Amino acid sequence: MLRLSQNRLIIISSIFLTLFYNYKFFKDLILTYGFLASNILFFSSITIVLTLLIIVLLSLFSSKYTTKPILITIFISSAFTAYFMDSYSVVIDSEMIRNSLQTSFKESVDLFSFRLVLYVIFLAIIPSYIVYKTKINYKSLKGEIVSKLKTITLSLVIIVVIIFSFSKFYTSFFREHKPLRYNINPIYWIYSIGNYLHKTLDTAPSEIRDIGLDSKVVEDEDEPKELIILVIGETVRADRFSLNGYSKETNPLLKKEDLVSFTNMSSCGTSTAHSVPCMFSIFPKDDYSYKKGASTKNVLDVLNNTQDVAILWRDNNSDSKGVALRVDYEDFQTPKTNSICDEECRDEGMLVGLEDYIEKNRGRDILIVLHQMGNHGPAYYKRYPKEFEKFTPVCKTNQLENCTQEEISNAYDNAIIYTDYFLSKAINFLKKYSKTHEAGLLYLSDHGESLGENGIYLHGMPYAIAPKEQTRVASLIWLDDGKMAHEYNKSQIKENKDKEYSHDNLFSTILGLFEVKTEVYKKELDILNEARKED
Repeated sequence: MLRLSQNRLIIISSIFLTLFYNYKFFKDLILTYGFLASNILFFSSITIVLTLLIIVLLSLFSSKYTTKPILITIFISSAFTAYFMDSYSVVIDSEMIRNSLQTSFKESVDLFSFRLVLYVIFLAIIPSYIVYKTKINYKSLKGEIVSKLKTITLSLVIIVVIIFSFSKFYTSFFREHKPLRYNINPIYWIYSIGNYLHKTLDTAPSEIRDIGLDSKVVEDEDEPKELIILVIGETVRADRFSLNGYSKETNPLLKKEDLVSFTNMSSCGTSTAHSVPCMFSIFPKDDYSYKKGASTKNVLDVLNNTQDVAILWRDNNSDSKGVALRVDYEDFQTPKTNSICDEECRDEGMLVGLEDYIEKNRGRDILIVLHQMGNHGPAYYKRYPKEFEKFTPVCKTNQLENCTQEEISNAYDNAIIYTDYFLSKAINFLKKYSKTHEAGLLYLSDHGESLGENGIYLHGMPYAIAPKEQTRVASLIWLDDGKMAHEYNKSQIKENKDKEYSHDNLFSTILGLFEVKTEVYKKELDILNEARKED
């Protein structure tokens, strides 16, 4: 059995963490500064600084009863962090942690791979087992405190000396290359957990703040009722819609419809957990936070306040992220409710049985929200039935780094073809009601996706540094040629298709579609306001 002092175990563990869990950090560091002889001393110094910072961090929280549990937890968590950073170039910030905690088991399975198993064995299980079996020789309480203070003090002194000795490099590192720090393992994910807890704690006040209590539907008695389907897409970027000029035909059915695709739509966030509640929130992107969103009602509640709008949320994704807590909600990720399932339940299953809901709510305005599985990655090839595999060869693994750019794009684009089919099917469903309702469909993806551009995959990057592939999202609107033609000037909507819009516009656009009068409606944020015909 290995015998070590607590201090020595912490030092050895810190060296191991720095050297074997930070491949992504050191790779990006070298790419940023260049592998030059003049930089070797700086690279060596930053290795020492990182090791010493980890030593200080571990020393602060170590004790006779906490050292082993803390080290084992850090080894396991850092192994998973290293895998996702090395494989997909993701950043483990507070929003990524929130997104991970809200990920369903089914979605988690898509991330499983043989490479992940290797990371877990060599970077989680083996180090954790060694720590568990190590006999720690503890000093007296006074001795441990003195030893800890010496270690922390000496580490901090060395860090200061190194930073001042290489001040030119560290000034550049701290001021100009902030994204590099996002890859420091385990320091950044530990910081992110603290940030997540700070943002999340006390987000469930005893009373959720009401908004739009004055809301009412303003329409004539004999006016047809609204029937709107709002589709929340998953992981679809704007530049992969052929409607927006993409060279591959990804919208073979939608191109036949008289609709408008908005080419410059920006997302509120880069993850589902952030974007979905944000887009339904009264708060704009720059003012939105998880705490504000969770403690304030949303646009669905404003519609509910009118008592004239029936609302149904059907979900084929993880869930509504708290948006649909106070409206009718149905989970369509199970064959119990979704009648169209093969290896997974398909989005089109959410359309089955909607006639019954519409009939049940005859005489009322109706909003139906359909939350897609869409293009959820990295297993894009699972997101569509086989008959939609138009583009080949296809990446048929979740280890995207093992596929070519063409294979990844083909799998992703095939999933968009299935979304094209699903949206076309939803539009044709609505056409049946064009003589009795003012029918329309609004589609809006939650965020985009990186497909290997600059070595980045998936989504969830901090918004400030996220590439446009993660923030420019697909969005379109279809209005029927019957009743809606009397309400809106479609040519005006088409004229505005290239304007800069964002998720901030959804709140007031939905209220405008249902002709809701309320103080929280902002006509300047209503995408359809300029096209609305005067009575």
